Amino acid sequence: MTNSKDDRLISPETEDSQESNIEKTLRPQMLNEYIGQDDVKNELNVYIKAAKQREESLDHVLLYGPPGLGKTTLAMVIANEMGVHIRTTSGPAIDKPGDLLSLLNELQPGDVLFIDEIHRLPKVVEEMLYSAMEDFYVDIVVGQGSGAHPIHFPLPPFTLIGATTQAGMLSAPLRDRFGIVEHMNYYHVADLESIVKRTADIFQIPILKSGAHEIALRSRGTPRVANRLLKRIRDFAQVAKKENIDLNIVRYALQKLKVDDLGLDDTDTKLLQTMIRYYDGGPVGLNTLAANIGEETDTIAEMYEPYLLQIGLIKRTARGRMVTHKGYKHLNYPVPKPDERN
Repeated sequence: MTNSKDDRLISPETEDSQESNIEKTLRPQMLNEYIGQDDVKNELNVYIKAAKQREESLDHVLLYGPPGLGKTTLAMVIANEMGVHIRTTSGPAIDKPGDLLSLLNELQPGDVLFIDEIHRLPKVVEEMLYSAMEDFYVDIVVGQGSGAHPIHFPLPPFTLIGATTQAGMLSAPLRDRFGIVEHMNYYHVADLESIVKRTADIFQIPILKSGAHEIALRSRGTPRVANRLLKRIRDFAQVAKKENIDLNIVRYALQKLKVDDLGLDDTDTKLLQTMIRYYDGGPVGLNTLAANIGEETDTIAEMYEPYLLQIGLIKRTARGRMVTHKGYKHLNYPVPKPDERN
């Protein structure tokens, strides 16, 4: 059985409580402090300034992209830029309409309600959001049986910020109610290097440019992974009594942690090797692949595939997933001739 997504060092998924506190410490407060995602920042800067000039709440915002790219942080930055409070929750935490009403009832005019994993909202809760987002009211039914009666519940103007790793799972009625839709991409190496240096400064970790650059190269384009690797490398450097985190200690630590030069770990390698050894590099269906490596299909689709697709080690076809020539070469397998593959 492979490690779960929560056990993986390079997993960009939700961190434990200790790492959550560290993430809060590292989070920038304003747009000019937020590193990377320049196109998204530039657009949001315009929308925020315009809303403030009109003295209106910001239009509803949908942020989508792979996990660990800073969607939650950006939501908090938006609230700070608007000068309002933010309430945070997640789709799975809102079981029934009453839970949503409780959150909406606490909002002041202009406030932000942030819902992470918004694609996982129950349908009945999602439908309640329609009127709340569009016309700032909800209709609820109180009482039971013959005594049941509707109540019209007005709401102050507010901004809903939804975050999702699976924008395609949002229903069209919900998606269409977001006036601002922003796609967050994997980070450039230069931006990740700046993030590593910033984190090292905050925690007073001496690091050389060569060390920061190497960490950035192996961070899967994801700030959360970069910060997690830095913390573990710091441990190796401390035990080795290194004054600085340099290129040598980074390479040594990541070799011990089994993170290769593209940021792949044992699970990624096993996935690619399974496709090559047992299915001639593909095409292979997601369910078949999940059964072979002992993972859930959703985990593969959400956690492994996006990065492997991004760096060109696999590709999707109508018949299933296939390892590319680049994937073969990365694992030092001979690239098959065209007639050797299905």
